Amino acid sequence: MNTTRSRYTRANYAVNQTTAWEMLSEDQSEELFMTTLEVLERTGVEILNQEARGIFEKAGCWVDGNRVRIPSAVTEMAVKNTPSRVTVCDRNGKRALKLETTNAYYGPGQGNVYVLDPMTSDWRKPVKEDVAKTAIVCDGLQNIDFVMNNGLPTDVNASTAEVHAFEALITNTTKPIIQAIPGVKQAQAILDIAAAVAGSLREFQKNPFAVFLIETEGTLVHSEETLAKVLFAARNGVPYVYATKLIAGETSPVTPAGAIVVALADVLVGIVLGQLVRQGAPVIAGGFFTIKNQETGIISYGAPEISLMGTGMANVLRFLRIPSFGFAGATDAKVSDAQMGLEAAFSILHAGMSGTSLIYGCGQLEYGQTGSLELLVMGDEVMGMTRRMMKGVEVNEERMARGVIDAVQPGGHYLGEDHTLKYFRTETWWPTVMNRARIADWEANGSKSLGQRVKEKTQSIINTHQSEKLSAEVLSKIQTIVNGADAR
Repeated sequence: MNTTRSRYTRANYAVNQTTAWEMLSEDQSEELFMTTLEVLERTGVEILNQEARGIFEKAGCWVDGNRVRIPSAVTEMAVKNTPSRVTVCDRNGKRALKLETTNAYYGPGQGNVYVLDPMTSDWRKPVKEDVAKTAIVCDGLQNIDFVMNNGLPTDVNASTAEVHAFEALITNTTKPIIQAIPGVKQAQAILDIAAAVAGSLREFQKNPFAVFLIETEGTLVHSEETLAKVLFAARNGVPYVYATKLIAGETSPVTPAGAIVVALADVLVGIVLGQLVRQGAPVIAGGFFTIKNQETGIISYGAPEISLMGTGMANVLRFLRIPSFGFAGATDAKVSDAQMGLEAAFSILHAGMSGTSLIYGCGQLEYGQTGSLELLVMGDEVMGMTRRMMKGVEVNEERMARGVIDAVQPGGHYLGEDHTLKYFRTETWWPTVMNRARIADWEANGSKSLGQRVKEKTQSIINTHQSEKLSAEVLSKIQTIVNGADAR
C-alpha cells in the first residue's frame, strides 16, 4: 500500500497507545500506601480466626487478644511476593483473562435478592434456572469476559446454594467464573467440581477457570470464617479475590482518601495472610465503595462516589502491582429507564478507563437488590463503546494514509480505496441494540425503543444461544459432588 513514507529515524517518540484516566499520581498512591502501613502497624486489625492469629504472630506481628498489629516490613514483603499478574483461563484451558498492567475485563454482579424475569417481566426471588440463564446470556455476549451468579437460587438447599449456582454456571458457559464461597465446606465442593471439569486438581491449578470471591466485613475486622476461606484458597493454589465493602462516613472515613486507606488496610490483611501461607498465592484485591442515604437507609449502587473511590483504589493497587477488583454497571433505578442507562454507562466507562482489572456489578437494579439480564445486555453495548474509546488512535505511517490522501486528491472520496476496505471494520465500532437508522426505517421496524430492543435481544439469546456442553461423564461427576454436598 502506498504511504510515501520517507526514510527517517524518530528520537524520543512518545506513544499513548490507549485512552486512560489516572486519578492519583504515583506520589499520591505512595502516600496512601504509607499511611495504610502506619494504620496496620499502629492501630492494627481485629483477627477473629485463631489459626490466622498464630500465623501472623509467627511472622513477627504483635498479637494482643484478637488485635493484630502488622509491622510494615511484613506487609511490604507480602506485597512484593504477591504476583503482579494473574491469568485466568476459560473452561477449556485457553488463557482468557490476563490480569496485568491496565487490562480491564467486565462481568455481571452477584448475590441479588430478587430478579426481573427477562421473559415475563415478573419481579420475584431467583431460582437455579435464573443462574443458568445468566450463564447463557453472558456466554452469548461479546463484551462480557467472566460470569457470576446474578442471584442466589432459593429453590435449592440454602446451605449449598452457591454450590448449585456454580454447577449452573460451569455447565452453561465456557467463560471464567468468579465464584462467591460462603464457607470452607462449600469451597471444597466447588473446588471438587472444578477439578472434575479440568481432569484433576493439578490441572485446574495450572489453568484455573474459576476464582474464589472472598468478601471481608470491612471496618478492619476479619471474621473466623472469612480468614478460613483465605487459608483454604491459598493452600489449594486457587486464585482469590479479597474484597471489602465500605460506606463512606459510616464504616470508613467520609473522605475518599480516608476510605481508600481503610479499604487498602482491609485487603492487605487477606494478601499478607495468603502470602504467609503460600508465597506467590494469586490474589486480586479491591471491593465496593458507596454512600448511604441516612433518611432512607438505602445504600446507593449508582452514585458517582463509587467510581471516584474505586478508581483511586485501582490506582493504588496498580502502584503496588496487584491486580484490582472494582464495581460498575449497576443502578439505583427500578426499571429500564434513562436513569438506568446513565448510571450504568458512566460507571462502566469510568472503571474501564481507570484500568481496573476485574470489573463486576453489571445487571443490578434497585441499589443491588434486583438482577436484570436486560441491564446486562445493555451494559454489554456500553462496554463495546468503552473499549473502542480505550483503544484510542493508533498513529503509524499506514494509518496516517498520506499516500492515500494524495491519490484521492481534493474533492475525491475514499469508498473505493483498498485502505478503506482494510480498516473499515476494525477502526469503527458498530452497535447491536442502539439504533442509527433513518426515522422512516425505524418506524417501519416498529418504532421500538432501546428498552424494547434490549428485551428482544435478551430473550433471543436465552432462546437460541447454544453454549458448549460438558461431556456426560463430567456432568455425572458434578452431579455426584453436588448430591454429596447436599447430603452433608
